[in-house]
Amino acid sequence: MSSRSGPIPRRLPADAFTPALLQPMGALRRRRLFMLAANGVTLALLLAGMGVLGAAGGFTVVDGALALCALAITPWNTIGFWNALVGLRLAHGGRRGLEAAAPFPGSPEPGGPVTQRTAVLMTLRNEDPVRALARLKAVKADLDASGQGGAFDFHVLSDTSRPEIAAAEEEAVAAWKAQEGAARIFYRRRAQNTDFKAGNIRDFCLAAGERYDFMLPLDADSLMGAGTILHMVRLMAAHPRLGILQSLVVGLPAQSAFARIFQFGMRHGMRCYTLGASWWTADCGPFWGHNALIRIAPFRDACHLPALPGIPPLGGPILSHDQVEAALMRRAGYEARVLPVESESYEENPPAATDFVTRDLRWCLGNLQYLRLLARPGFAASLLPMSRFQLVWAVLMFVTVPAHPLLLALLPFAAAEALATPDYPAGLALALYGGMLVLALTPKLAGVADVALTSGGVARYGGPRRFAIAVVVELAFSFLLSAITALAVTGQIGRLLLGRARSGWRAQVRDGHRVGWGTALRCFWPQTLFGLAVTGGLLAVQPVLVLWAAPVLAGYVLAVPFTVLTADPRMGRLAVRLKLCAVPEEFAPTPVQRILAGAEAGLGQAA
Repeated sequence: MSSRSGPIPRRLPADAFTPALLQPMGALRRRRLFMLAANGVTLALLLAGMGVLGAAGGFTVVDGALALCALAITPWNTIGFWNALVGLRLAHGGRRGLEAAAPFPGSPEPGGPVTQRTAVLMTLRNEDPVRALARLKAVKADLDASGQGGAFDFHVLSDTSRPEIAAAEEEAVAAWKAQEGAARIFYRRRAQNTDFKAGNIRDFCLAAGERYDFMLPLDADSLMGAGTILHMVRLMAAHPRLGILQSLVVGLPAQSAFARIFQFGMRHGMRCYTLGASWWTADCGPFWGHNALIRIAPFRDACHLPALPGIPPLGGPILSHDQVEAALMRRAGYEARVLPVESESYEENPPAATDFVTRDLRWCLGNLQYLRLLARPGFAASLLPMSRFQLVWAVLMFVTVPAHPLLLALLPFAAAEALATPDYPAGLALALYGGMLVLALTPKLAGVADVALTSGGVARYGGPRRFAIAVVVELAFSFLLSAITALAVTGQIGRLLLGRARSGWRAQVRDGHRVGWGTALRCFWPQTLFGLAVTGGLLAVQPVLVLWAAPVLAGYVLAVPFTVLTADPRMGRLAVRLKLCAVPEEFAPTPVQRILAGAEAGLGQAA
């Protein structure tokens, strides 16, 4: 089967397989029906419980608002809950669990030398070029050490707008070429960053894509090992209808306390979740924009993003381009798959709450653009149902967030009504509250269980005691951070509705830094004020409820000190010394990490 053959018919017979002939569509339909039923029953149970609570004292406006908030919050959480449970079952329910979710890693790979040509791309915009290129150099060095490096070229694609940084980029790339030879190292800078990162990569595909079979886009903070890259290239070569193969990206060891704790929880929250999601999304899987192998020909021919009508932030170029490109790739008859296992595929996470929220607000506007995209005449109808769902799912990630603070704001009023209602079913109310917490926490708890059930899993994190402490710290951290983010996203959506939201693409802060008390207060005074107001309301109505609501209230009340302390370099140094929330690579670095560490040590001495 040629990798450049035309798209498969969209209407498939009942016994059809996915384009890469990996799974029968009938089996995938049954899995998707199971997930639909499981999520539907879970949502129905919660709404039934809310109905019982409302009926206890006569249905009021507050009861209706609470039910609507629960209805908004629950679908995202139930999907995560069932993904995590399915993923945990697949990971530990038998030898064929991974094969059921991702059949391609178990299929035969071609051996011998890699013959396909791959372009490794690093996109930059106003980043520290020395820091970013150290990662790309490490990837090249690891591939060269494997003996397969000749099949890979390395392209630095710059959208930098600041002249002094552009000059530093050119100088750094010139020094790299002088050191290693210019044959496989390329640099190009665009005068205008048209269509942002997506436009940058598209310009590369149009100008140089014919020279390559695949491309591997990396962000400025990305790092990948040769073993993972070669495995992905061989899988793509073995399955000509794989269009996008996304690796499971995990966090690198970090110096910032914020980044360390966040990525510890992110790793556990993603592992079972992604494995379970890949079991039923299958050929319509995710694309996260980096650390993914892409077949260039169909990407170039079929994945051009349309400009949205209107002005930014919802109009103009699409910011969150990745999932749209995955949907277009699948529409063209190629699969978008995720490799749902941890490997040498890394990224860095924001070093402070302020940086994390800034990134989240940009993602929020980018994902909300999908609403306008799906409204384009004929666009949604041209996609497969699962691809449409992926886009709606991405919208749900943000559009339902305002329901969280609104539900919390309603608690004092709901408590007042409950106290005035004889025989109010308080036990049911607490059960529903606990159930919603369980739904939200299950992806991380499933990841923790996965580590505990895996032979040698806990030892990789430094032993049972260190792992248990890290789990407790991260769970507390996640409650605090989620509250800060929820109100920030709510404010962003409010600004969007008022026409005051601003979009753009600025360089991200990568290195740890101090956040002063004044900065933290300017950023997060609304969270503090909101938390104090709700706490005061609960104290006035029923003080004991403050204890029950503390897990979700604390993040608002403590937003400012949380931000300052988790960004404090002294806290970061203490966490590093104690190996608090250390990831396995901190105890046993991989080869590509050792290469990078050596390069960074040299840079530090030079500085």
